[in-house]
Amino acid sequence: MKKRHEQKLIILSFGLIILFSAPIILLFNSEKEVFGFPMIYIYIFGMWIFSIVISFVILKKYDE
Repeated sequence: MKKRHEQKLIILSFGLIILFSAPIILLFNSEKEVFGFPMIYIYIFGMWIFSIVISFVILKKYDE
């Protein structure tokens, strides 16, 4: 794996640590709902899907 791809994955990991920290998650702990789901669930699963997509894009470029 190229060094720049490793660096991108490390930056992604640090970003996810910040996004999944308790103070940030608790910002979305409200009574509001989107399509019947609480905002905290939408945030957690949205960030999870986002991290999977970004990781896939970074690792897909590694194959080239």
